[in-house]
Amino acid sequence: MNKDFPRILKLLRKERGLRQKEAADKLGVAQALLSHYENGKRECGLDFLVQAADFYNVSVDYILGRSNSRNGTVVTENELEDSTVSEGASENAESAGILLRKKLATNALEIVFSLLTKTKNNKLAKAVGNYMLTAVYRAFRMVYSAGGENDENLFSIPRESLSGITLAQLSLEDVAANTAEKDGTADAKITNSRIEQEYPKQSTALFSVINNVEKELKKL
Repeated sequence: MNKDFPRILKLLRKERGLRQKEAADKLGVAQALLSHYENGKRECGLDFLVQAADFYNVSVDYILGRSNSRNGTVVTENELEDSTVSEGASENAESAGILLRKKLATNALEIVFSLLTKTKNNKLAKAVGNYMLTAVYRAFRMVYSAGGENDENLFSIPRESLSGITLAQLSLEDVAANTAEKDGTADAKITNSRIEQEYPKQSTALFSVINNVEKELKKL
């Protein structure tokens, strides 16, 4: 059974603001059957799959979780926006997938910070911003210390304490973000369709990051 289909089917309905009974009526099935589909208790037939994709105006590949784009198109690495920093040894970088990961990260972060600005929630912005900066600091130190020959006196935090203290800081910022007062007013609800409309190229990068990271997390 496709594990993504029930989740995406439910997500599409909620994005439309439809109750399950309303969606079932429009799709021409009983509410109980739609409930089984959305909860992964039954597999749907091809006719319903196509009908649902047409009704929600998405591709079959998207509703099955095979594509990160609602219309099923794929944005290649070359279509993603570049940063202003030169990579240097591009052949080695390409072989390790570094350039693609760089583009995915930079494009996805553009969306994160853009949406964060629109929330007008200062406490949330501070927590997420600090989280990002801490992650960048940790990533730089991973690269800096990898060869074992660079002078660790550049940093005031000793290497032996680094892993534990940065994980602790990330956890604190995570808690701060989750408990941030709802003192901001978002301009609109965040949905996949809104992200694709406002960030047509960067959205593919963000959805790819979500998909790839979740695949790794599920292995834990």
